[in-house]
Amino acid sequence: MTTDDLKAAVNRLRRAQGQLAGIIRMIEEGRDCEDVVTQLAAVSRALDRAGFAIIATGLQHCLTEQNSDAADQQELRARLEKLFLSLA
Repeated sequence: MTTDDLKAAVNRLRRAQGQLAGIIRMIEEGRDCEDVVTQLAAVSRALDRAGFAIIATGLQHCLTEQNSDAADQQELRARLEKLFLSLA
């Protein structure tokens, strides 16, 4: 996959990284538990979206490949299924 294909996912991961740093500061400052949990949920959603974007890009790339035989397609399907389940 090319960098251009993954640019949106990388941007999401960078935002999540910033959010996570903010959560660490919140904890160190003794901020309210509810605020911390709210931000943790937001980071979790951002990571999920980035993961799904990466998988979708990979799936799109794999579907456009025409040179795979039936065995390769079964292996690919199993790998993609495992990736989807890892994010569930």
